Amino acid sequence: MASRVYFVDMRADMRDTVMDRFVKGMRKARVASVTARGELLAVKMHFGERGNTSYIRPIFVRVAIDEMRRTGCLPFLTDTNTLYVGSRTNTPDHIRTAVENGFSYASMGTPIVIADGLKGGNYEAVPVGGKFFDEVKIAADIARADAMLVLTHVKGHELTGMGGALKNIGMGCASRAGKMDMHADVRPRVSEACTGCGRCLRWCQVKAIKLVGGKAVIDRDVCVGCAECIAVCPEKAIKINWKWDGDFVQRRMVEYAAGVMRPKKRKVAFINFVMDVSPQCDCYNFSDASIVPDVGILISKDPVAVDRASADLINKQEGIRGTAVRKHRAGVDKLRDVNPEIDWTVQIRYAEKLGLGTAKYRLIRV
Repeated sequence: MASRVYFVDMRADMRDTVMDRFVKGMRKARVASVTARGELLAVKMHFGERGNTSYIRPIFVRVAIDEMRRTGCLPFLTDTNTLYVGSRTNTPDHIRTAVENGFSYASMGTPIVIADGLKGGNYEAVPVGGKFFDEVKIAADIARADAMLVLTHVKGHELTGMGGALKNIGMGCASRAGKMDMHADVRPRVSEACTGCGRCLRWCQVKAIKLVGGKAVIDRDVCVGCAECIAVCPEKAIKINWKWDGDFVQRRMVEYAAGVMRPKKRKVAFINFVMDVSPQCDCYNFSDASIVPDVGILISKDPVAVDRASADLINKQEGIRGTAVRKHRAGVDKLRDVNPEIDWTVQIRYAEKLGLGTAKYRLIRV
């Protein structure tokens, strides 16, 4: 049976605003039914790295929170600390970055809780019985919440091909140890294009890179596979065996998503914001230009369906010339075009196989 995905496009006038239809879409999808009076509601999102500009616009987050609060629940905004070097590696820096990007108690009317503790070590082991993991390490305050509302900025991703709801809960709800588990098989290598500039050394949090004979060398026994070195290399000299590692990371990520969803049963809802569709993750301190025009907002209780619908709508758009996308024709897979080594559909198929949802959907315009 196809899952329902409610779609709010970006057209508006004084009598029919996007915000009005956003709230209408949430009500049609019965998003508020996932929680109840007195329950702790984790509103999972990504606050954006310092310098990044493509994260979800705060006004949409406030509207979603206000709509959920009508149930009498106790919402809190949440995310987890990062594995890579950046402005969200620990809780004080993470909250400061969130505030700088427009997310605070004053603007949102709800507290911010970094769910895996000061340095990412606070987690609960959740059994999943998967192919890769018997149990997964989920950030404690997300695991202990009664329900979840997952707000996701949909974009391309250099490791998983697509960053949607599945990535937001799989990678985004894991503790630091969990993130290391998912990245364990990522093995960067340095090509002959390396000039020995040393930029990757400064960004490597675990000091896995050294200069030897004027070239960068990665110690694979020390490397945690965060892939940050790939993004910061000005010569594009650091490569990964994407055919192997990209598929593995996606499947491991989906098993983590199962560890988030299954204990909460039907008490999770998903809202995907398909705007400012950047070719890379929001974890960088910059945002590249959107590869397609803004599409809109998709709402569902099925993470597989909402991600599949988001990708389909992105790929139906004509690509914006002068951006990272090279094949502009409507209908071409834009996500695969900007990250050609990665088949982003791996996560969709594996999530469907694990029973997290269905890729079959019915798109309902609001």
